[in-house]
Amino acid sequence: MKKFLSVIALVAICFSSAYASGGKKDAETPAKYIFLFIGDGMGNSQVAAAESYNSYLAGSFYGEQLLFTTFPVFGTCTSYSANSRVTDSSAAGTAIATGTKINNGVVGVDPEGNNVYSYALDFQEMGYNIAIFSSVPVNHATPASFYGHDASRGAYWTIATQIPEAGYKFMGGSGILNDKQNKDKDPEAYISEHGYAVVHGLEEYNQAKADAERILVLAEPRNEEVGNYSSVDKGQQEPMLLSEMMDCAIDFLGDDKPFFMMCEGGEIDWEAHANHTLPMVVAINKMDAAVKEAYEFYLKHQDETLIVITADHETGGISLGSAQSGYAVYWDVLIDDWNQNGIRKDNDENAALNNKAGLAWTTKSHTGAPVPVYAIGKGAEKFAGRMDNTEFRTKFLCR
Repeated sequence: MKKFLSVIALVAICFSSAYASGGKKDAETPAKYIFLFIGDGMGNSQVAAAESYNSYLAGSFYGEQLLFTTFPVFGTCTSYSANSRVTDSSAAGTAIATGTKINNGVVGVDPEGNNVYSYALDFQEMGYNIAIFSSVPVNHATPASFYGHDASRGAYWTIATQIPEAGYKFMGGSGILNDKQNKDKDPEAYISEHGYAVVHGLEEYNQAKADAERILVLAEPRNEEVGNYSSVDKGQQEPMLLSEMMDCAIDFLGDDKPFFMMCEGGEIDWEAHANHTLPMVVAINKMDAAVKEAYEFYLKHQDETLIVITADHETGGISLGSAQSGYAVYWDVLIDDWNQNGIRKDNDENAALNNKAGLAWTTKSHTGAPVPVYAIGKGAEKFAGRMDNTEFRTKFLCR
C-alpha cells in the first residue's frame, strides 16, 4: 500500500512539475496566427435565430449551421462592466481587449482614471502584425477598445488620432466618425498625414497596397467622386463586405510574420437595437462569411492558427417563440412583409410583426445574458466552458 501511494505521489509530483514548467509546450505558446471575431450584440438567441432562418431557406425546421457553430470548442462568457450588471460596448470591448473591467461609456480607461492597454500592443511588441477592423466605423466603441483611451467613448476625434499612435499595420471600418466639438477637423486627413494610406473600397485598396506600409481601408466609396463611385442602381461600386475586408487584411498582412486580427460584426448590434430581425440575421451571416475566409486560411496553417468567435454582450433579448405564435416561428411572415414594405420603422408595427412571426424582443437595449464563445485551432481548448470577458488576454497571450 505504501509503495502504491509513493507511486501516486511521484506521478503527481511529475505532473505538477511538467505543468509548472509548461508541460504541454505547444499549448503554452500563442498561436502564430490569431483571428478574433466579435459579433456585437450577438447572444445565443441571435445565433439560434440566424440558424433558424437559414434552415427555413433550406426547407427545414433546423440543421443549417453557421460555420462558426460547427467549431469543436464551445464556451460561455460573462459580460458585466465595472459599474453595471449590463455592459455597453466600450466597457465590454475594453474588457475583451485589455483584461480590465471598466465603467460603461468609457474606452480604454479604468475606474481610477488609468489608461489600460490592449494585448494587441503586446503582440505587436512580440513581432506580430496587427489588424483591427469592423463593419461599423473604425473609431466606434469595439474597435476603439483595441487602441483607444478616453473617458468618453463618443470622443471620436481624439480616438481617431490614437490610431497612428498604436501604429497597427491594417485598420478598417465602414467610415470614421467625428464629434460635434471637432466638426471642423478631418480625421481621415489626420490619419493619412500620420503614416497611413487611407483608401475607400476594394478598387483603391488594390491600387495602394503595394506601396503602403500601413493602411486604413474604409468600406464606403468616396462620396464626392460621383462619376466613379455611384449608387448600386447604376451598377457601380458597392460598399465592401466584411468578408472582403477580411480578404484584404489577410492579403496585406500575409503569412510571413505572425499576426493578430480582430474583426467585428458591428451591424448585428445596430439591427438588434432596432429589433429588426431579418437585417440582424443577415448581419450575422455576413460575419460568418468573414469567418469562412479566416477558416480557409486556417486549413492551410492548422497547427499554427487559432480562430475565436464571441460577442461583447447580448442586445435585444430576442426569443424564438412568442405569446402570439406559441411553439412556432414563421419566417415567411417577416420575409413577405420585408419584400412588400421594406424594413418597418414604426416601433409598434415592427413589434407586432415580430410577435406574429414568433420572434419576440424584450428590449431595444443590451441585456446581461452571457454570450457564446466558439473556437478552433491551436489553443482552442482554453476557451471551453465558463469564462469572463477579462480572460481573453491571458488565454491569447498564454500568460
